Amino acid sequence: MVTFDIESVRRFAALAGDMNPLHHDEALAGSTRFGGLIVSGTHYSALMMGMVATFLSERRPALGLEFEFQFRKAVAAGDTATMERRIVAIEPNPKLKGDVVRLEGTLRNAAGDVCVLAKSTSLSLPGHAIAAA
Repeated sequence: MVTFDIESVRRFAALAGDMNPLHHDEALAGSTRFGGLIVSGTHYSALMMGMVATFLSERRPALGLEFEFQFRKAVAAGDTATMERRIVAIEPNPKLKGDVVRLEGTLRNAAGDVCVLAKSTSLSLPGHAIAAA
């Protein structure tokens, strides 16, 4: 779970170069159909990509090959979201010298609404043990 407090919403959007006033200007955002600041898609996309990278690299070194996001509903600043992912396929790929892992995931707001649908393809490198921390 992650809570998108107002300051982190503004800070992340600024760091990502996303100066859309819907992420920075409470008065303007409040006058829109959203009723307040919303989280930049870049913000939760990065968190979802990080979730995949962490999940895979806890087992073996891995790197992302492709990510796809469908933004279905805006995430309000101040909301708490839950991210989930599941493996849908693992396919050996001799050319890439590893296993191609396909995952699907969701991000849901506190009300349980699906805000983001995600798909990813990563390369997991077999034969490389991960040292325990």
